[in-house]
Amino acid sequence: MEELYMKRALDLSLKGIGKTSPNPLVGAVIVKNGKIIGEGYHEYYGGPHAEVNAIKNATEDVEGATIYVTLEPCSHYGKTPPCAKLLVEKKLSKAVISMIDPNPKVSGRGVQILRQNGIEVVIGTLEEEAKKTNEIFLKYIQEKKPFCILKTAMTLDGKIATKNGESQWITNEKSRYHVHELRNKVSGIMVGVNTIIADNPSLTTRLKDGGTDAVRIIVDSTLRIPLSSKVLKVNSPKKTIIATTQKADKEKLEKLNSFENVQVVITPMKESMVDLNFLFDWLGKEGIDSILVEGGSTLNFSILKEKLVDKVITFIAPKILGGVESKTPVGGDGFEKLQDSVLLEGIKIRTFDEDIMVEAYVRKDRICLQD
Repeated sequence: MEELYMKRALDLSLKGIGKTSPNPLVGAVIVKNGKIIGEGYHEYYGGPHAEVNAIKNATEDVEGATIYVTLEPCSHYGKTPPCAKLLVEKKLSKAVISMIDPNPKVSGRGVQILRQNGIEVVIGTLEEEAKKTNEIFLKYIQEKKPFCILKTAMTLDGKIATKNGESQWITNEKSRYHVHELRNKVSGIMVGVNTIIADNPSLTTRLKDGGTDAVRIIVDSTLRIPLSSKVLKVNSPKKTIIATTQKADKEKLEKLNSFENVQVVITPMKESMVDLNFLFDWLGKEGIDSILVEGGSTLNFSILKEKLVDKVITFIAPKILGGVESKTPVGGDGFEKLQDSVLLEGIKIRTFDEDIMVEAYVRKDRICLQD
């Protein structure tokens, strides 16, 4: 039953997707005398935490009840009061927790408060599921760098566009809708300037209920971006960041700085291009906890080479395009030896009608790139 209640808490936590960043997704379920009397989740950044909402929604007094919560109750004053102290005040008897909060401000202190006040604590129920739910938060809180998802879409023979550059649409409508669900989960979307020139995308989130836009990040070492590009004029509460270098045309730089909601960042150069490691560190300091990289092939290789990718999502359409000059998902110079290739683990496969989606994690302990 503990796993059943915790599964419910995890399901509740997912309702906060796209609204809590850079805070975690958290769900809570309160059980008394064998029945659920209260449920809640962290609904939005700065709002009441899951435990607070579960207690507020309870249909009877929570004294003596057990709370199932997907993350250790907080112990410090932030935008809201400490949840651990609230559980003590409300006299709950037991707390079942999926995982300890890696945030140094909490990390075991919430559990300590509960135990010191006579509340029984159980830790580790569905811990792996909870960690995956909060994989973005876990990396960001510990490394202060964005969790990076590399998304590609290709034909069965590995092509992302014809030799003439036609790429819309490789995958079907359901696959494309899922990409918008992915956009809704992250705080940043990154593309190279070639993608902007070829496709002129808006890079917004378009779900049935609207969804949440991410910050748009364009990697453009010499400022080749057309001033008429949609990403420079899109009606969105989130800004567009253009990462460039000192090679950028000064006149164009001045024009771009005049655009509302556009920010130009000049990074150091690495191999005559934007230093991606510098950029990711800077984005992390700006509070961007996650990035969905949507190509193209040159940026994809560069970001893999720099060991910045955490997760790979590839859509495969049942089409054969052919052509030696047709583009592939990962371009650049490529790795010269098989032993240098990026290895993946935790493979999962899902279908969207006839399209196949492959999801996997980068095995960072097995990347053999030479420094």
